[in-house]
Amino acid sequence: MRSCSHVLRFGVFTALLLSQVCSGIKWLAISHAPASLHVNQTQHCKLLPGLVSSQAQLCRSNLELMQTIIQAAREVKKTCQKTFADMRWNCSSIDIPADSPKYRPDLDRGTREAAFVYALSAATISHTIARACTSGDLRLCSCGPIPAEIPEPGYRWGGCADNLHYGLVMGSKFSDAPMKMKRPGSHANKLMHLHNSEVGRKALKDALVMKCKCHGVSGSCSIRTCWRGLQDLREIAMDLKTKYLSATKVVPRPVGTRKQLVPKDIDIRPVRENELVYLQSSPDFCTRMTNKDLWALRTGSATRHQWEVTVAI
Repeated sequence: MRSCSHVLRFGVFTALLLSQVCSGIKWLAISHAPASLHVNQTQHCKLLPGLVSSQAQLCRSNLELMQTIIQAAREVKKTCQKTFADMRWNCSSIDIPADSPKYRPDLDRGTREAAFVYALSAATISHTIARACTSGDLRLCSCGPIPAEIPEPGYRWGGCADNLHYGLVMGSKFSDAPMKMKRPGSHANKLMHLHNSEVGRKALKDALVMKCKCHGVSGSCSIRTCWRGLQDLREIAMDLKTKYLSATKVVPRPVGTRKQLVPKDIDIRPVRENELVYLQSSPDFCTRMTNKDLWALRTGSATRHQWEVTVAI
């Protein structure tokens, strides 16, 4: 059993805390938007916390979409906490005040926990938008296209398919915006977050299955009307949890003229498109940190004792 007593030295942790890291999931703070707020005027976009400039611009040009994105932010928080309810890290750190300057270290650094949250966030926003198209909550889109392949005898295409294409296009445009901005920050972290977000979207694509409804005399089901529909978000989250448990630690290395992430402890190979990756070991969740300690770490007023936090091997 791995020990919970390894200490991260003061100087190293100080450097990590003071480094500029892109908080690409800060938009989840819009989950705190009051239920009474209906985003139907461009000035309402200023009332939504955590948005970068390109996200605010998307808000102003797609007002109808924002209620769905707010719903998605709430779903991310709820689904993450339910998925990890049986583990020591239970995703509680995803729920911070909207005016907090940044997330706690487990999500503000390149940990496997951050990897899961980025992947889940990317999957959830596209899932929620795709479902909103199907339900008619969005006038911007409609049902997904009818598949080109000819169905088997006794089956026919019909119903209203989830519009995954529209969900992926608009979801990625919104959730990836912070990582694509030109501003100070760790390039390796941005690469990690973009990769894990794409892993989340791939898990969503894999969750598009055929759903059918029976027709026929006395329930004989002689004819089935079928469409492409997404699995429930909880099932997608469990798939991503499995990827979280087997996530690969990576390091940035020059490949040609650009830096790319490659596995740290494995023979040189490209990172697989379906594996979550992380850059830094997770904090040791065996050690309880008080609210006072967390506040001291965030504000830079921590004592030497408070800086000596333990980390997982």
